Amino acid sequence: MPSFDVVSEIDLHEAANAVDQANREVATRFDFKGSDASYELNENVISLAGDSEFQLQQMMDILYSKLAKRGVDIACVELGKVEQAGKVARQTVTLRQGIDSELARKIVKLIKDQKLKVQAAIQGDKVRVTGKKRDDLQNVIALLRQAELDLPLQFNNFRD
Repeated sequence: MPSFDVVSEIDLHEAANAVDQANREVATRFDFKGSDASYELNENVISLAGDSEFQLQQMMDILYSKLAKRGVDIACVELGKVEQAGKVARQTVTLRQGIDSELARKIVKLIKDQKLKVQAAIQGDKVRVTGKKRDDLQNVIALLRQAELDLPLQFNNFRD
């Protein structure tokens, strides 16, 4: 029976490369000369440190461009609050991965409302969709691509 998985994941290696490139650009840019602006990646969290909130905004623009060039979807980025402590402003950026249970239920409901002959089952941080016909599965993929969900989705593990 044909099936596929709906997942939301990012390539952390590409995210690390984007952070390294952003660090190099901040080190060479004239408007950051003499400042202690830097990025740091720990698992799924990127920490930004700069002299002011304006500088952090400039750093976010650099980070977005580097992530986009490396193929990391910007929709998975979740910004934290800016914390000003003395002469240093800090901000955390979380890279969201996996489908949480609330979004998974929303995806399953969306699929079932279409009355297609497929079954959707939540399996941890992914949703497995199975059906008898390959065309039905392709219709589900098209439906989910058109749906406006707050996370970027990928479709993998397609089996015939």
